[in-house]
Amino acid sequence: MNWWKDLKGKIKTREPLKKHSTFKIGGRAEFFIEPKDTDALKLLLALAKRYNMPLLIIGAGSNILISDKGVKAIVLRLGSPFFKEVFRKRNYLEAGSGLMLGRLLLVAKNHGLSGLEFLAGIPGTVGGALAMNAGAWRKNIAEVVEKVKVMDYNGKTKILAKKDIKFTYRSSGLAKYIILSATFKLEKKDKKEIADDIKKYLAYRRNTQDTSFPNAGCIFKNPGGESAGRLIDLCGLKGKKTGDAFVSTRHANFILNRGNASSGDVLKLMSLIKKRVKDKLKITLEPEIKIWS
Repeated sequence: MNWWKDLKGKIKTREPLKKHSTFKIGGRAEFFIEPKDTDALKLLLALAKRYNMPLLIIGAGSNILISDKGVKAIVLRLGSPFFKEVFRKRNYLEAGSGLMLGRLLLVAKNHGLSGLEFLAGIPGTVGGALAMNAGAWRKNIAEVVEKVKVMDYNGKTKILAKKDIKFTYRSSGLAKYIILSATFKLEKKDKKEIADDIKKYLAYRRNTQDTSFPNAGCIFKNPGGESAGRLIDLCGLKGKKTGDAFVSTRHANFILNRGNASSGDVLKLMSLIKKRVKDKLKITLEPEIKIWS
């Protein structure tokens, strides 16, 4: 029985998730669904509940390690045009959760609105950035959020003010919701200055991070303000390999996929890193990436 026959949107079965991961690692999803709009999303949630099917959310796939065994679940992505819209009202931008951060920055720059430049180069969506309170250079997205529109898993929509969201370092407490959109409070600024700032952040990211092979960005959180990359480097782990996964020689908090790394290769390398840092420096590293096992 095709339980999804009345659902509007893109529906794929047995979809290879490595296609949707910046790590280029991962098995197949039982179902991969992009609902057309909020009505279709609401129906999908009702169907998932009726048929007792687990549901996982993916954005740009830039902060995730997916098991090579795949997932027996519905993988939901809000990738339709409906969830990528962006509107401006004075100094505010409202952006759909499926909008890529790079596109959001471009719209903000074109309207002479500043405050998001530090996100330049982060290969994520608005929803993903909010879920993990993405940030860089001692700034995070929570600083410019005004409110967030969400849907709970019963299909009920609500708007959360910033004060109602528990933003902390690389966390938001929004996991119990599906993020639909967010409104950002920005400041007027000269367009050229904004463009120059974006270029500065992009150049700094290129000079300090390693994108020479597929990766998921920083693997571990920075503990207590300390740099996880520096700690891993102190333990002499740059270049350490497990299978086709290896620690970057440029930025030690990046694990790269030389071509055919498995999720097991990455997990073994992560385990080794945690143990070495704990044994040598007495510091426990926590993963920044999500792990779908």
